Amino acid sequence: MGDRPKRLAMVASKGTLDMAYPPLILATTAASMGWETGIFFTFYGLDILHKERIKHLQVSPIGNPAMPPPVPAIPALKVPNLLGVLPGMTAMATMMMQGWMAKAKMPTVQEMLDLCVDADVKLFACATTMGVMGIKQADLIPAAQCAGATTFLDFAGDASVSLFI
Repeated sequence: MGDRPKRLAMVASKGTLDMAYPPLILATTAASMGWETGIFFTFYGLDILHKERIKHLQVSPIGNPAMPPPVPAIPALKVPNLLGVLPGMTAMATMMMQGWMAKAKMPTVQEMLDLCVDADVKLFACATTMGVMGIKQADLIPAAQCAGATTFLDFAGDASVSLFI
């Protein structure tokens, strides 16, 4: 790769609060290191670029074996999937994570996305999935680039690091 900067290419396919952070953290970090960085948002990952849906990302306790208990006094227990289906559990899990992030002084997902935009991270919105899910370019943040798989693969083909998150 010679004198070219390193390049990070990621695919973000999940649109939950807990899955929005990893690609955004990695992207801002790589960009701060001078790497060319691009994220291909597909399927529910498009919610991270969606002007309205980003405001309502949630954490699901169902199927998440690492989900800690809502009561810290019983740390050895994890939230069983059965409890995850109870009304209000998704809202509670979301509030718990938002609380952890605030306590750790982490930026919100929106703030992380803004940092990506400021750092010139390429935000590829999967054109095919947009069509499948009825999402229009106008629904997405202005920095999102509607792109086909070939556009992203062209970018990823020269990547030093490629990740599917």
